[in-house]
Amino acid sequence: MRFYDALQLDPSCLKQKIRAAEQPKERRKLTAAMAARSVLIVLFAIVMISPVSKVFGPENSAMAVAMFCILLGLRFVDFGYCIGDSLLNLALVFLLLLLAPPAAAHANLLLAAVIHCSAFFSILFMTSFRPEMGNAGIYTFAYIYLSGNPVTGPLLWKRALLTLVGYVLCAAILFAKHRGKNQAVRFRDMAAQFRLADKKTQWQIQLALGVGVLLALGSFLNWQRMMWAAFACGSILGCYTAEAPEAKERFSQRMAGTVAGSLIFFLIYRLVPEALRPLLGPLGGLCLGFCTDYRYKTASNCLGALLMATGLYGLGGSVFLRVLNNFLGAAFGYVFLVLYQKGMNTRFGSPLPDSAENPVT
Repeated sequence: MRFYDALQLDPSCLKQKIRAAEQPKERRKLTAAMAARSVLIVLFAIVMISPVSKVFGPENSAMAVAMFCILLGLRFVDFGYCIGDSLLNLALVFLLLLLAPPAAAHANLLLAAVIHCSAFFSILFMTSFRPEMGNAGIYTFAYIYLSGNPVTGPLLWKRALLTLVGYVLCAAILFAKHRGKNQAVRFRDMAAQFRLADKKTQWQIQLALGVGVLLALGSFLNWQRMMWAAFACGSILGCYTAEAPEAKERFSQRMAGTVAGSLIFFLIYRLVPEALRPLLGPLGGLCLGFCTDYRYKTASNCLGALLMATGLYGLGGSVFLRVLNNFLGAAFGYVFLVLYQKGMNTRFGSPLPDSAENPVT
């Protein structure tokens, strides 16, 4: 395997190949590829996000982060239908990411819940026809992150321009990487297979409702760092095959990673010189590039998230909010999952039919 090809693999694939490699030279090459991949992703994020923040304002860095994640995802995963429909729906996705969060932020509780749930479900419906590919997580992150950082007035106009730039970049990647795929499959054909009793549809509704309601509650209650709770909720509800027992295990893993990552951040922040503290964000990104276990990923994500929050809440306050909000969000997601699946199993029977049994051809 060429070094360049190894760079395209995710950490789980690389670790499997490292364990299976028979020659020490091959193991060293794959290990170096994993390290180089992690460094390159962090550098790419810095090079892309920092200039954008300076041009469009730091308040709009959230859209730059969302663009970055979507761009990386589109390199490997398409929408499952023809390129023309995919480009059109990608534009609709960016439009919803731009307009839904600020609209919900200025609405009452009920209307905000309707906006969040409908916008988020629409995004999932257009982008996640193959949930097993995992790209729903990218759009879940983007929607929650932008909902936690809404803007209005002149900043919204700047974000609109940035969104247009982001769409052009992501559309170019989507076209370059996937233009020859699924040429005979139209989005309308896939949408025509919509069935409320379908397992995939129920998963999309479950995720959109749970996260959407929590986002609306967070805004209504003026919940500090509400998006942390929404991320935790989304991690529980976003597993396509998750039933209550698996979700319970994921809840435990989420909290273990959150507590460990918060404690690590607290200790490092107190020990290192002030001038080196900004490096904790990139350090978290580097560590994330080596992680395959969900607990370690959660712990690595704490470094960057807490670094941004310390300026607002202080070190102790940030750590407390990180642990508390993750617990509340994960607990909300688990309870919602149990109640929702119980209701749907009563309505449709168990198990729900899987959409994979009726593929579009």
